[in-house]
Amino acid sequence: MTTPDHPSPASPPPASAAKDRIYRSPLGLAGGALLLLVVLWLGFDALVKGHGRTPWLALAGLILIVPVVIAFTLRPAVFANEDRLRVRNPLRVITLPWGEVASLRSGYSNEVVARSGTKYQLWAVPVSLRARKKAARRQQRAAADAARGVTPGSRGGGLAPGGLGGFSLRGPDTGPTRAETDKIVDDLRELLEHRGEAESAQGEVSVRWAYEVIAPAVAGAVLLVILVALG
Repeated sequence: MTTPDHPSPASPPPASAAKDRIYRSPLGLAGGALLLLVVLWLGFDALVKGHGRTPWLALAGLILIVPVVIAFTLRPAVFANEDRLRVRNPLRVITLPWGEVASLRSGYSNEVVARSGTKYQLWAVPVSLRARKKAARRQQRAAADAARGVTPGSRGGGLAPGGLGGFSLRGPDTGPTRAETDKIVDDLRELLEHRGEAESAQGEVSVRWAYEVIAPAVAGAVLLVILVALG
């Protein structure tokens, strides 16, 4: 009698099959959708109600403007998994294996630096200096509270220096002590630190131009120039 073969346990999926972390700008998406709605409304209104060359000018304008709006607002995104970082910028898609990433910099803009020295801006992760200043103030208050022995979150509304009689009302400060985009860069740096030397995270940097955005925009610009030149 033979014993039945037991199926071997399923092996874990390779790191390259891991699901991407996707980072995008909510304000960019909202602003892009609103701007696109306005452009389409005005363009189609001119197409339907316009006379003479107006519909043709509106059509050329739509072919030019719509891809540009999508490229700079809705398109940008950053995809990161265990093996590589993929940066989808308005006109290019840059794929960098973690082994080819030298550093991630965050100043007035967030950018990734390849080992070759080439810098690529992260359009989908814009820097907010205002949010950074707010987070810095909260860090200072948290440090001051820690020095006084006040536990985080235990302070309610009360009196703070300033205002009438030298004091003013201030509610509990429970906001983040780190700007959201800085947290994203921290996450990417952590991935780089842990996966930069991994065998599956090696390879070459690839850059692909977004011809699906460039081609219609150029066509719309050429058509618009021809219509204006013909008068």
